[in-house]
Amino acid sequence: MLVYFLRRLSGLVVVLLAMSFAVFCLQSIIPADPARAIAGPLTPLSSVNALRQQLGLDDPIIVQYGRFLSRLAEGDLGTSTRTRQPVAADIREYLPASLELSLAALCIGLVLAAVIAVMPRILGGSGGLRFLLIAAGSVPTFMSALLLVYFLWFRLGWLPGSGRMSEDDIGGPTGFNMIDALIGGRGDLSLDAARHLLLPALALALPIAVAVGRSLDSALREVMQQPYIGTARGKGLREAAVVLRHGLRNAASPALAMVGLQIRLLFGNLLIVELVFGWPGLGLYMVQSLSSADLPAVLGVTVVLGTFYILVNIVVEILQTLADPRIEL
Repeated sequence: MLVYFLRRLSGLVVVLLAMSFAVFCLQSIIPADPARAIAGPLTPLSSVNALRQQLGLDDPIIVQYGRFLSRLAEGDLGTSTRTRQPVAADIREYLPASLELSLAALCIGLVLAAVIAVMPRILGGSGGLRFLLIAAGSVPTFMSALLLVYFLWFRLGWLPGSGRMSEDDIGGPTGFNMIDALIGGRGDLSLDAARHLLLPALALALPIAVAVGRSLDSALREVMQQPYIGTARGKGLREAAVVLRHGLRNAASPALAMVGLQIRLLFGNLLIVELVFGWPGLGLYMVQSLSSADLPAVLGVTVVLGTFYILVNIVVEILQTLADPRIEL
């Protein structure tokens, strides 16, 4: 186990170095000037050039990258040229919203995946719902997000189409509005937060549901043909018990691997969904930073999301081992 964690830790460092260096090199390609963004459009060119020299933007890329790594080792992600705040402080402000949305999307996606793969084997007669979910999940994320906003908010008015709550965020120990409202004894605010959360979470969950559901369905189809399944049925067990107790665990490994892959895609889709729904999370922060050539903010978010992705994949690999002892870490 120790060797596994050391190997994964070294992989984490290598991946983060590669990602951050790739993003850092974009500075030499993007035509926007961070010094001009800080100084403002009316600042004289001489002042802009002086600021560029002060920030070290005229230094070679490798020198700038070395300074970035030196600050990163101290936990300093730099200062945003757009918000003029430390990037670490901005990330702490926007991260809870993205975590709340991502966790909700993952939970909804896994439930819908079970609807696609497990429910037809237990209840039967759910082929229409399964087809509807697969069709909805096959639509590009930006299109499904726009369709959800148009029909469920603009046309029908069933659910809110933007923001985290109808009023200002209430604040709290977790940063998750639904939980913080419950802790504060405000069930009405928790329900309001859940209504705002549902549409963007559903837009993120549909691709997860289809990919994981198909993977689980394929694995279950093979597992349910094994001799021990016939033995379980011969003992008189109900089909639900056969599927849940004997089939699901043995079919879980491919589905868990697909979950790890989908989480990587979820981080990419987060930018689209948060922009469409005006969700104040890291995705929206990243889009705004990209549009203003805010390199420190882009680098900071890249490092944070990359770290989360690798940690999640470590958890997925451990869960695969627990589901199937034949798999070694």
